[in-house]
Amino acid sequence: MVILNGQEKDIAVFNNIIKIISQIKVICESSLLIIAMNHEDGDWDIDTGEGILKHRNEKQKNRKFRIAMLGHKRVPSREGGVEVVVEELSVRMAERGYSVTCFNRRGCHVSGKEHGKKKCSEYKGIRLITVFTIDRKGLAAVTSSIAAAVRAALGAYEIVHFHAEGPCVMLWLPKLFGKRCVATIHGLDWQRAKWNGLAAKYIYLGEKMAVRYANEIIVLSKGMQEYFERKYGRHTVFIPNGVNRAKYREAKLIKDKWGLSPNSYLLFLGRLVPEKGIAYLIEAFQKVHTDKKLVIAGGSSDTEKYQRELWEKAKGDKRILFTDFVQGQILDELYSNAYVYILPSDLEGMPLTLLEAMSYGNCCLISDIGECTEVAEGKAVIFRHGDSKDLQEKLQMLCGHNEIVEKYRKGTAEFICSKFSWEEAVDRTLALYDMKKTDRKALLKQRDDLHDYKNDKAEGDMR
Repeated sequence: MVILNGQEKDIAVFNNIIKIISQIKVICESSLLIIAMNHEDGDWDIDTGEGILKHRNEKQKNRKFRIAMLGHKRVPSREGGVEVVVEELSVRMAERGYSVTCFNRRGCHVSGKEHGKKKCSEYKGIRLITVFTIDRKGLAAVTSSIAAAVRAALGAYEIVHFHAEGPCVMLWLPKLFGKRCVATIHGLDWQRAKWNGLAAKYIYLGEKMAVRYANEIIVLSKGMQEYFERKYGRHTVFIPNGVNRAKYREAKLIKDKWGLSPNSYLLFLGRLVPEKGIAYLIEAFQKVHTDKKLVIAGGSSDTEKYQRELWEKAKGDKRILFTDFVQGQILDELYSNAYVYILPSDLEGMPLTLLEAMSYGNCCLISDIGECTEVAEGKAVIFRHGDSKDLQEKLQMLCGHNEIVEKYRKGTAEFICSKFSWEEAVDRTLALYDMKKTDRKALLKQRDDLHDYKNDKAEGDMR
């Protein structure tokens, strides 16, 4: 008898899940092939899965879509950027009369039960369904996305919107059942340091399934759009996130709880994961001569070991404060009263915390990765990502020169709120839901014409 340790059990369960997925896929494809062969009109496209939608009657075509959202943890929640995006889109779509269902993951909030909310079946017009989940690291996302995809495939939805790469492993299933499937790629998640080889391969498979089966792929940055074009030759649609216009809050709760006053601290806000660059932020800050504090606000995301390493690294410097996960009024107060907001990430999709920090009119210090610089343009101070010394020098400069901070604060809120709008993101997403196959071909033709124009121009310049 062989006794497996915890990790080996997880791998065994994971492999069994993959086998089950493969078997379901074969059964579904076989069943739908039989249906297609016996279909009266003979125009069911197995590859695109558009047969069912094609044969809806005219009255059904004219009514508003029934939309399923999956791939997030929970709505409502601020556990990550994906959850914020799903909530912002879903609430606004529901307000416009669309039927929106969000398939929530079962289990506790990533930062502890005290931050979780009581389960409910409806939120601001959105229908909430909690799906089967094995609440263990590496399995929660896999099992919940499989369960959600099955329910979306069998449910009365015209649109199934997948969020993040991992859940897209199951995108083929609702596609085979005739749903129009849209995938939003929030980031190249398989590159994130917290995932080991097996999990990274699974997430990478999700990327490939999205490329193969999604009717449309939404990306959040130009760099990601170029990545899909270069690697797969796949057309994607750039629809950036939005931001809400912020209201300033006085430092009340944060003063009572941590003794923080306006301009007395530098702020990092986000999940405590390696790709956020927090380790070298601490290293750089410890060498800066200032009385200001460094506030690190955020909880772990299956990264408890990394969180403990950060605590150990910061030990001995009383200026460094870990608040754990924050939300509501405390979050607003932290944004409102920060001296500088810092985002030292090595990897991002489209950083919502940067949009939010700028909406409060903050001076922001960001890494030079494209996903950050595209958002801020020239409205933020930039340092070389991964370069602790350059980060230290920029921190020292800002701490010693208030006039520079004021310069970058000026006009920042107006700039970011005029550039990024949730209403515009909803408009463009709904238009994508309704896009016919011929419209997509027209877009592809426009892309090819643009490439031909660029090539002809380059050849002309060479002559």
